[in-house]
This record gives sequence, C-alpha cells and structure tokens, in this order.
Amino acid sequence: MDILFFTGIDTGIGKTFAVGLFYRYLLQHGFDTITAKLVQTGCGEISEDIAMHRQLAGVELLPEDISGVTCPYLFKYPASPHLAAGMESRTIDPDKIVAAVNSLAAKFNPVLVEGAGGFLTPLTSQLLTADLAAQQKWKTIIVSSGRLGSINHTLLTLEAAKQRGIDIIGIIYNQQPETDRIITSDSRNFFKQYLRHNGYQNCLVELPTITNLNQPPEIDFSAILNSL
Repeated sequence: MDILFFTGIDTGIGKTFAVGLFYRYLLQHGFDTITAKLVQTGCGEISEDIAMHRQLAGVELLPEDISGVTCPYLFKYPASPHLAAGMESRTIDPDKIVAAVNSLAAKFNPVLVEGAGGFLTPLTSQLLTADLAAQQKWKTIIVSSGRLGSINHTLLTLEAAKQRGIDIIGIIYNQQPETDRIITSDSRNFFKQYLRHNGYQNCLVELPTITNLNQPPEIDFSAILNSL
C-alpha cells in the first residue's frame, strides 16, 4: 500500500474524520501505519487535523507530530495554502512535502496523507493538489457527502483524477452533519451505481455521524483495502 492520499470534494467535507477513522481501523488490524497532512492553515504549532487523527484512533501525539514531519507546513490564516503562505511571505516547496511523506513511508505502511481543501486546491500559484498526487502516483480516496451539490462535485473530482491518470480506490461517503434524508439516500445509491457502471470496484464506505470523538463508531474499511 505504502501511501494512500485522501482528498475531498470541497473544504469541510470530513476528510479529517475519514482519515482518523481509517487510521484507527488499520491500527486495530495490526498495521504499522501513520497519518500525515500536506499542509494546514488556520492553526498554530501543531496541526489540528493530525491531533484529531490521533484522538479518533485513541493514541497520543507521536514524535513525528511534534517534530513537524507529519505536517511540514503550518500557516495561521485559514485560507487556501498558496494564499496563507503568501500572507506570511513564505512559499510552499512541494519537494519538502514529498520528502516528509517518503520519510514516513520508509518507517510506516501505509501512510495516510490528508490533503487540504478540495482536489484542485492550489498549493502554490503553479501547483494544484491533484497535480502533486498525479506526479507521485498516490492511490487516492475521495471523501464525499450527501449534501445538496455533492453528486456534481464528486463526479467532477472523479473526472479530474481520470484526466491525470490517478488511481481512485474508493469513496468515503460522509453522512455528517445530517441533511435531507431523501437526498442522502439517493446520492448514496447514485454513487454506487456510477462506480459500478464506470469500471470502479464496489469501494464505497459510509461514514456515520460521530457523537463522541473519544468513542467513535467502528467502521469496516475492508471494501477499500480489497480494491488495492
């Protein structure tokens, strides 16, 4: 497996919960795994998303978290990475991100890498998140939802990945926060049918509502693992 990349159809779609629960599942099944974040904006000294991964998995922050290897870029302003970096007169070096991820992959398998925002979020004025994933040939998981508009955004993300030759190995269907149940049910069924009819394996995993971060629900991610 080595490196699995998690992207979303939009910002605030639930990538952090998906990565944290996938991480928890792998740890429970004996994998020597770790999570990482390409870049985090709107935070201070420690990536809040990395901290959430650890909380959901029931583990403490790791030495790699404290040293910054699991999230090599942190910016204070909550904006797209290229803008947040520019506001601090800094530039994101994709080679630094890749080096950090690869250093983790030398010790852990798999490394679960969470993106920032949606799939086409710019890391720099010249580099989109999707292009970095394509360059590194990262197998990719899309986090979607049942809220209105998600079908369009999900299919656009699939098209963007296909254009770049990126291997999509699954969709995690986030059902929180709860929205219109009719739309949620129809979107779920639409995605399953679309995946089946377009050559993707049966690799949709549903993410239920989380009411207690310290006691999250047990989720079976084997459908995605079996697609590898």
